[in-house]
Formats: sequence, C-alpha cells, structure tokens
Amino acid sequence: MSKHYHIYGIGAALVDTEITLTDADLTTMAVAKGVMTLVDEARQHQLIDYLKNHLVASHKASGGSAANSIIAASYFGSRNFYSCKVANDENGQFYLDDIKAAGVTTPSHLVPPAGITGKCLVMITPDAERTMNTFLGISETLSVSELDINAIAQSHYVYIEGYLVTSPTGRAAAIELRKQAEANNTRTALSLSDPAMVQFFRDGLIEMIGNGVDLIFCNKDEAIGFTQTQNIEEASEALKKYCKQFAITCGGDGALVFDGKELIQVAGTPTKAVDTNGAGDMFAGAFLHAINHGKNFKTAAEFANKAAAKVVAQFGPRLKAEQHEELKQGFFN
Repeated sequence: MSKHYHIYGIGAALVDTEITLTDADLTTMAVAKGVMTLVDEARQHQLIDYLKNHLVASHKASGGSAANSIIAASYFGSRNFYSCKVANDENGQFYLDDIKAAGVTTPSHLVPPAGITGKCLVMITPDAERTMNTFLGISETLSVSELDINAIAQSHYVYIEGYLVTSPTGRAAAIELRKQAEANNTRTALSLSDPAMVQFFRDGLIEMIGNGVDLIFCNKDEAIGFTQTQNIEEASEALKKYCKQFAITCGGDGALVFDGKELIQVAGTPTKAVDTNGAGDMFAGAFLHAINHGKNFKTAAEFANKAAAKVVAQFGPRLKAEQHEELKQGFFN
C-alpha cells in the first residue's frame, strides 16, 4: 500500500533563542553544561536578563528536537506531518508559520488555546558545546488530542522525540502514537534525545519503547547510559533488545549503525564545529529521508554525517533551504 507521508513526527514546539557565552558564565548562573534542563518561566527570564549582552545575531527559529529533524527531512524532499502544541500567542503563530513554510503539514483540527508557547534558551560555549534551558510552556500539555490517526496510518515512519518523556500527557501521546503506528503497518523510530533524559527518565523511555521500536537514534553517551553498559561495543549489543535497527552518532568519529543484520561504522565528515546545537536532529532527519528514498544504512549514515557536519559549522540548528539541495548532490541525483 502506498502511503502519503514519509515521516510523522511528534515533539515539543519550542521557539529557540541562541546565545554565545563562556564556561564561566554557565558556572556563575549554575547551569549544567551540555545537557537540556527544564526551567520555569521566571528562571528563564533571570537567565536572559543576565545574558542580555550575549545575544548572537541569529534569528529566532521554530525548534524542538523532532521538529528540527522533520523540517530538515522536508527540505530534503520528504513529505512530512508534525504533531505539537503551541499557544495562541505571537510565538505560537510564528512557529506554525515557520513549520508550514518548510512544507510540513500539521493537524488541521486544532485551534491553539490561550497560554504561552514553549521557549528554549540555547547557550553555546567556545568549544561549540550546546547547553539548553527549556521552558515548555503549553507544550508540556501535548497529549493524544494532538494526534491525527489518519495521518499516522498514511505515514511510512513515525518519529518520536524522547524529550516527551518528561510530560505525563506527552509520554502517553508518544505511547499511543507508537501503538497506532504498529496497528497500521507504519514503522516506528524514536530518539533518546539527551543524556539527561536517559539518566533521569529511563523507565519512562522504556515505557515509550514498549515491546521494541523499529529504529532508535542516540549518541554514544545516551546509548551507554540507556543500556547501562561500559562502552559503545556493549551498548550496541544491548540496544538490540529495544529495537530492530539503530543509529548511534559519535561526534567527529561519525556513526555506528545497525541495519538489522550488519553493524557498520561510518566515518565522520571533517568540519570545524562552532555550534553543536541541532547536530543529532539533522542526522536523524537526513537519515530518515535517505532510508525513505531507497538508501541503505551505510549511505544514509554517510549522507546524515555530511548534513550534521554542515550544521555544526554554523550557528543555529537548521540550514537554509538551498543548503539542503547542495548536500543532496552525489547522493540523490
């Protein structure tokens, strides 16, 4: 049966503001480096106040991990659908306009309610590491109401953002999405999202995975933390209990992928990193686009590594539309 959408994603809808700062600034503000931390709005305002002279010349962007992946895949040429929750405010309208401009379809039955759209403060240190403080806002109440059952059935893959594990209703929506996908012969992919999610919400992630998903995306630290192993070799063996296939990103060392039969190490693409924000999101979006368009895991990982290398070489989690076309040269022509 032919399906209309390549990927159906679900995740937090966050408007990102990016800031450059030093390790000393993080220490002064008592911010944990390199992970995503949930904060309330008052704390986020306090941080922004301290950092008001650090704002980099990057425009705000519609973010959220899965959204970054879905938008990237859409610019590469995939037909995608995205479920999220925004409020009826300026940021919410900006978010929906931005994601639609990328060609992504959102549920038509939803009217944004009153409230505050989620916001993410992305802090970049000179070593290119990204640290995030997130106020989820209305996104915390993302629920099964935001799902579109017909679109799930009409998709080749669903892609679930691991960050949803922090919200009871978000976690329930992710589980229902997986169940609907399984019932409709739609493949399931999930991202572990962040070392902090693995550390503090492992049981919830296992609940979201259920009896196993088709494909897991994670980085090396997340793979080791989630499987509670000592190294990537042990982790890659232990992950097979939770999924049929996986892709583990290893920073500059590329990626380790398992296509269900063969474990393949794919070299990274040399680059000078200035901002690692969005690298994993871009990898997942490019990889899903590639396997949905007939590429094997090795080629998909090579393409995804190249795309992620492009993202980390500039500020912001997203590429310009024309950069996606350039990346496809040699892979899709």
